[in-house]
Amino acid sequence: MRHCLALDLKDDPALIAEYEAYHRDIWPEVRAHLRAHGVTGMEIYRLGTRMVMLMETDDASYDAEAMAAATRNDPKIRAWEELMWRFQAPTPWTPEGEKWVGMDRIFKL
Repeated sequence: MRHCLALDLKDDPALIAEYEAYHRDIWPEVRAHLRAHGVTGMEIYRLGTRMVMLMETDDASYDAEAMAAATRNDPKIRAWEELMWRFQAPTPWTPEGEKWVGMDRIFKL
């Protein structure tokens, strides 16, 4: 299944450059965590401070709630998320307490 999510970055060119540098070489534990929870592919695009993530998942093994719980319980993954939050900001449409927000598909060819 494909998921399309949005998130903003803080409007600071130095922070954006640092964020992108981290994503050119994500921590091996983060890659393993994603794979272990059914994420088969992921791409992140940026326009200014707005980011869009396309995430492909295996329907047989992906469970967003289980992945979120595993994130909370894994110190290394939690450290990555806390580090990333230095650069990130919720969109105006992101529910309170969330980071990424799902986007609605309005067209498909």
